[in-house]
Amino acid sequence: MSKTGIYLTLWIGKDSPRPASKEMAEALQSVEITHSDEGRSGFEVTFLTANNGIKGSEDLLPFSRIILMATINAVQEVLMDGIIAYQQLTPGSDLGTESSILTVTGEDVSIMMDLHEKAMPHPGQDAVTIARSIISDYPQYGLEEMVIDPETINRPSVEQWTPRQRGTDLELIKNLADRYAYDFYIIPGPKPKKNIAYWGPPKHEGGPQGVLNVNLGPESNVETINFRYNALSPVQVTGQLQDRETNQIQPIDVTSSQRRELSREPALSSQSHLRTRQFRQSGLDAREALARAQAMTDRSAEEVVMAEGVIDAARYGDLLKAREPVDLRGAGHGFDGTWYIKSVTHNIKRGEYKQRFVLTRGGLGPKTPRVNI
Repeated sequence: MSKTGIYLTLWIGKDSPRPASKEMAEALQSVEITHSDEGRSGFEVTFLTANNGIKGSEDLLPFSRIILMATINAVQEVLMDGIIAYQQLTPGSDLGTESSILTVTGEDVSIMMDLHEKAMPHPGQDAVTIARSIISDYPQYGLEEMVIDPETINRPSVEQWTPRQRGTDLELIKNLADRYAYDFYIIPGPKPKKNIAYWGPPKHEGGPQGVLNVNLGPESNVETINFRYNALSPVQVTGQLQDRETNQIQPIDVTSSQRRELSREPALSSQSHLRTRQFRQSGLDAREALARAQAMTDRSAEEVVMAEGVIDAARYGDLLKAREPVDLRGAGHGFDGTWYIKSVTHNIKRGEYKQRFVLTRGGLGPKTPRVNI
């Protein structure tokens, strides 16, 4: 499937995906894949078929596993390793012709972590230990853990208290991540049938991606883009807490983010007015309370400035990767510089490969005077 120099490969199967049949590959019409640091990544794949179906369509039933890969500049990238959750058939009107539309949609393999609610204790286990334990329970999906320890973490003593699970594995692992303003998501690849389960802070550092060029004539590779600034996003967290261990009243006052800042003028330190919010959680010791208050401030500062745009993958010459940093130039001093890619949606059909993206950071202005090319 290519008229752009970019090739799409489809694997499909119930337990162990394998290359799709030639008939199925030829019937493939369009693909949409969204990667985001919030929620599960999703996909929608559309086929054009005759009313009697296509060879191998039994593999397109719910809970089949589907792998989609793109090859650009001779490098293959795994775009999605997911599970089909929905199937829709729109029959055509002409008998015997390929006029029926078969659409399958689903989400990445973490959907399997969200099937069964559990009520169980995790005695003596902190958030990191629980996260690693949950990931290890799904080896059939080729999960390799990438779990980052928070700077401050409460390791419960069995005599003091026992963490309890009341929900699905996915709900628990994401709730634990939220306590530290962490993200949990699945990164497909780097090889087929392999995935990385990431539990950690937003990645503000990473390998170089191609620069996004705006308003630079023939060098421009961004088709459309718009920016917005939300002055009500950043929050200072204040209050007090009665330490569970000492019974002493401890002040809570968090006024700055501990995350690496991508902008020269972070809103938390440059805005003339900031919202304040009271810390009202209880039953914590002072270290855990401070860590959670810090997470609230860190999270509020991540999306003060946002950008949304579209690129043509062939003109960009690469695939923009979500959940990593990227440099942008040509948009003016306030918006040039390094951004965090919050989400990327791949829209693929014959002869066309577009990527819609959302960028975020905590303020205006580039951190450095030059953007790396």
